[in-house]
Amino acid sequence: MTEPAPPPTAAPTPVELMDQLAWAAAAYYRHFAAMAAERGLTLMQGKTLSLLREPKPMRTLAELLACDASNVTGIIDRLQARGLVRREVDPADRRIKNVLLTEEGEETVRRIRAEMMSGLTGLEHLGEAERRTLRQLLSEVFPAPAG
Repeated sequence: MTEPAPPPTAAPTPVELMDQLAWAAAAYYRHFAAMAAERGLTLMQGKTLSLLREPKPMRTLAELLACDASNVTGIIDRLQARGLVRREVDPADRRIKNVLLTEEGEETVRRIRAEMMSGLTGLEHLGEAERRTLRQLLSEVFPAPAG
């Protein structure tokens, strides 16, 4: 005799999903903050480094970090003093300063990401189709800004 199928569970409400996303984001950033702190970085310094996959203007960093440009200046000053980033004049517009990772900054980001992945093993257990679906769903809920 076969077992009856379990009753279908109700779909979570948008509020329940929002709560679960908030919990997941908080858990992610607690882990990220711990990995950054192991390297003597604040959460905001670590986030700044992680955003610099390619050079970015200071204004763009301020927008991405959702903070005042003067705060970004202080963050970049401290990261530059540690040899993790450098500023360069934008070749297309000399009024703009781009921020780039140094080799040491790239290595720091690589290590933080590797340690983050070791703590987020659930992502590794997802199959290719599940990862594509998750990326698509996240893109629908949080579309990337234009440009």
